[in-house]
Amino acid sequence: MNLYFRLIWLLLWRVRHCNAIGFLDTSRISYRALPFDCDINLHVTNSRYPAFLDLARTYMMAEMGFLKKFIKMKWMPIVNAAEFTYIRDIKPFVKFDIETKLVGWDEKYFYIEQKFVSGDTLHCIVHVRGVFVCRGKQVPIATMLKEVNFDDPVPELPPEVVKWKEFLQLKKERNI
Repeated sequence: MNLYFRLIWLLLWRVRHCNAIGFLDTSRISYRALPFDCDINLHVTNSRYPAFLDLARTYMMAEMGFLKKFIKMKWMPIVNAAEFTYIRDIKPFVKFDIETKLVGWDEKYFYIEQKFVSGDTLHCIVHVRGVFVCRGKQVPIATMLKEVNFDDPVPELPPEVVKWKEFLQLKKERNI
């Protein structure tokens, strides 16, 4: 339930007072681990990380200046795949930042890297592969880039994302 309150707070207040960032810049949003974010081991439960990431990606789109435009166009972001690497747990009441950055795209998907950080401590790093969908059809990457007025060279995907893409393709081929 608290994520609904955080979403309402994000949409009604934080996006109106957010910084402006570039298309390939890093977005940062802060949260505090509340007791109901935690499990019986007294750390943020694994199921809470993806929900925080959804909020952080929404905030990133607002900071880029595209959230209202994409909502008006009825573009819905859809996560196709995600991989999590948990490094250190987040204890109750710890304030942490989620750093979100678009690291690149290919002909079909865009790739985002997200990190949970408090101070100098990296708690979790996540890679997300996604698309935008409108009226049940995928919005082509070229269309998205045109709408955001991005015409710079395509950034090279980080090596870990390239390996992850290969792994996802292998999983798909083995299960066809």
